Amino acid sequence: MSKLVSEGVFTTIIKMAIPMLAGTFAMNMYNLTNAWFVAKLGTEALAAISFTFPVVMLLMFVTRGLSGGALTLVAHAIGAKDRAKAATLTTHALILAALFGALVCGLGLVTVSPLFSRLGASGQVLEMTVRYMNLWYLGAAVMTLQIVAADIIISTGNTRAVSCLMVGSTLVNVFLDMGLIFGKFGMPNMGIAGAALATIISQLLALAAALYILASRMGLVDPSHLAPGALFSSWSRILAFGVPGALGMILTPISSAVITRLAAGYGNSAVAAMGVASRIEMFAFMIPMTVGMSLIPFVAQNFGAGRIDRIRTARHGTMTFAVLYGVFIGLVFILFAPAMAGLFSTEQAVVDVLCSYIYITCMGYGMLEVHRYAGFIVTGAHYPLQASLLNVIRVLVLLIPLSLAGSYLFQLRGIFFGRLATDMLAGMTGIWWSGRMLSRRRSA
Repeated sequence: MSKLVSEGVFTTIIKMAIPMLAGTFAMNMYNLTNAWFVAKLGTEALAAISFTFPVVMLLMFVTRGLSGGALTLVAHAIGAKDRAKAATLTTHALILAALFGALVCGLGLVTVSPLFSRLGASGQVLEMTVRYMNLWYLGAAVMTLQIVAADIIISTGNTRAVSCLMVGSTLVNVFLDMGLIFGKFGMPNMGIAGAALATIISQLLALAAALYILASRMGLVDPSHLAPGALFSSWSRILAFGVPGALGMILTPISSAVITRLAAGYGNSAVAAMGVASRIEMFAFMIPMTVGMSLIPFVAQNFGAGRIDRIRTARHGTMTFAVLYGVFIGLVFILFAPAMAGLFSTEQAVVDVLCSYIYITCMGYGMLEVHRYAGFIVTGAHYPLQASLLNVIRVLVLLIPLSLAGSYLFQLRGIFFGRLATDMLAGMTGIWWSGRMLSRRRSA
């Protein structure tokens, strides 16, 4: 029997979360170092990388939505003690990821200039943005495969292996950033395009290691079931989970694009500051993120084993933790906001906007994480559409309308207050919604 359904609830979650802490820290450093190195090229380059952030996040979230379907179904199969089914699903999911990555590459290359023009980039900033994304799109298939492979490893409960992959990939990325952006270590001086190439190479190495683990260490790659009927059957099941998850997740980067467009009306300094803020916030969510990454396989395997009682216990404990941690990290960010801002820019306008953003939004961090946990729990309990609706409420009902109203009434600071109100209301909605869904499962 899997340890995820037999050991103590919180012992299991902690054992999964702790190894992921190093990996999550590494991934946050991955994004921050990219921004930090690019910032050395000037405010225009930092604004350019900030314009790419919503689009890159959109594509990554779509991929994670699809990989979430694979993760959930593989975890269900493992929880039900059907290893052969888990291997078939893994193989078919990897093929689907490769096809999706190729599609992203083709569409991205033909739309890059008009898309970022519509987002508000122009002149030298637009030129830098296009240079970065043209190269990034060429590595899209590597990105999608690497995400799906890593998520399937997580579905088995082996978070330590994924953490090692994330740490190793980040170290390689930092080294390549220094070499390819600035022409050090005998590498070509590629400027902002070097950051994109560094990302592709580091992800490619992580993908190779992940495929080795899945195939040789776990035996979860089975090429014997590649008939069209079997493939389409698996893909339909994966997409039944993944499409609602992807639709819900892509609302976050779509909203980020809307917010970026609003911020663009207040100048490049505002765009640059909010781009940096998005990366700094990843550190606020680093520890609760490791818990969240453990929740999906835990809930999915326990759902496969019929242990709804363990899921309810995990829900209460993790949400309580998210709220308490959110208050703590918010206070820390308030104290150190000027110092953090100074690491990324010496321009006072950028520093002022970044500090204002942190001061206003940080007290909502805990409730934002509660909302995310609710989505993970509902997805693992076989309610992917309900999890998607939670994101619809947060983004379309709350975040975008409140941000637009805030900008109209109070200019840039009003956007930040709109985000704070959204996080508080979305968290309360998630608590009620997830409890309601689990009550249905218990009575079913």
